[in-house]
Amino acid sequence: MANGAASVFNRKPLLTTAADRVTLLRAVLVACCAATTVPALLTGTAPGMPLVALGAAAFVLDAVDGTVARRLECANPAGGRLDVQTDAALVLVLSCAAVPAVGPWVLAIGLMWYAFVVAGWFRPELNRTLPVKRLRKLIGAFQPFALLLALTPGVPGGIGMAAVVLALVALAASFGRDVVELEQSDGKRTGRHSSTEMVN
Repeated sequence: MANGAASVFNRKPLLTTAADRVTLLRAVLVACCAATTVPALLTGTAPGMPLVALGAAAFVLDAVDGTVARRLECANPAGGRLDVQTDAALVLVLSCAAVPAVGPWVLAIGLMWYAFVVAGWFRPELNRTLPVKRLRKLIGAFQPFALLLALTPGVPGGIGMAAVVLALVALAASFGRDVVELEQSDGKRTGRHSSTEMVN
């Protein structure tokens, strides 16, 4: 997330768009969520409503920055990176906060995006841009929703657990599909390139 923010502030000339400012506000809210989560983890207690309120605000604003970027035509790659990294940071923080209530396995949700990024360091094919798919966006949005549901005081444990399990399964399937698609697209591209070389 710091890398994404730096890419915004390192523009020359320095310029932050309206959408960037919304995303930066989300990043501040995520940092506040993290500050609330750490003491709770150290004491083994549930973070409670302050975390849920902050996380819900960051979650709702995720729909705002994209809308602002499209309507004001100020979308840019640096802002997009910041948005994605803020999303990932929110899910990671909420996953950490959910450990006392759900179990350490819930960290798999928060760490999956980072594992995908690390895999891209060793497998460049995974760094290619995927076509926009509505289902991928829905699955991504369901992650913080499910975690917030599990963290909300008063929600039956069974409902929260079921939502988090469904979120993990859907996320694993989504990442798995994306990996297969990226690998297959690389194979097709390599095949076409080889055929061209043979013709020449």
